[in-house]
Amino acid sequence: MTDPGEYNWSVSPDQAVGPQIHRIIRERIVCADLLPGVRISEAELARSYDVSRQPVREAFIKLADEGLLEIRPQRGTYVRKISVSSVLDARFVREAIEADIASYVASNPANGAIARLRDLITAQRTAMKNDAKSFLSLDHDFHRCLAESAGKTYAWKIVEDVRAQLDRVRFLSYFQFSMEDIVAQHEAILAAIEAGDAVQAGAAMRRHTREILLTLPDIARSRSELFDDADPVLSP
Repeated sequence: MTDPGEYNWSVSPDQAVGPQIHRIIRERIVCADLLPGVRISEAELARSYDVSRQPVREAFIKLADEGLLEIRPQRGTYVRKISVSSVLDARFVREAIEADIASYVASNPANGAIARLRDLITAQRTAMKNDAKSFLSLDHDFHRCLAESAGKTYAWKIVEDVRAQLDRVRFLSYFQFSMEDIVAQHEAILAAIEAGDAVQAGAAMRRHTREILLTLPDIARSRSELFDDADPVLSP
């Protein structure tokens, strides 16, 4: 799906190992380097990153909680296929939280927030042409900046906890759809915030978070091998 060379999948000795291993495996799943349905080995991953098995085991447990891995006792650990119903549930939660965050920021903009959001949009316009990982990271930073500007760190943690399945679809959408629309939606959110229009800021965020409802059916059809056949949303 993507060239692993574009990603930093090495473990730094200067940082805690556990969070790095979790991030690396998560990124490899999100960008379909570790394909849905593939069996992965705790021992092999530990050897490949020259770490003990403990941080890999802990990462497996956390990723299973996020819905990215399935741990089958006595049978192994497998990358889960993408669940459409889980994606839709995550999108629902995200809209509910982030629409209110955008409205709040429009009414109570923090110092420097608008300039930071503008810089992120400028960087997105550059990255959208040829760098999926950077674009998705900048997209994430835009939404995180809004939450931080609103002082809603707990609300943002909830979004972070449910966004794993969304990230997998967002990565696939980069290769099938123009990112220009996403950047334009960010512009609309920022314009409403700059105008101090809380109602319009919330509405613009709702439109933005509903974009996946338009792209998901096409992605699920064109990459059906990555999606859960047992998902009732995809069943005939």
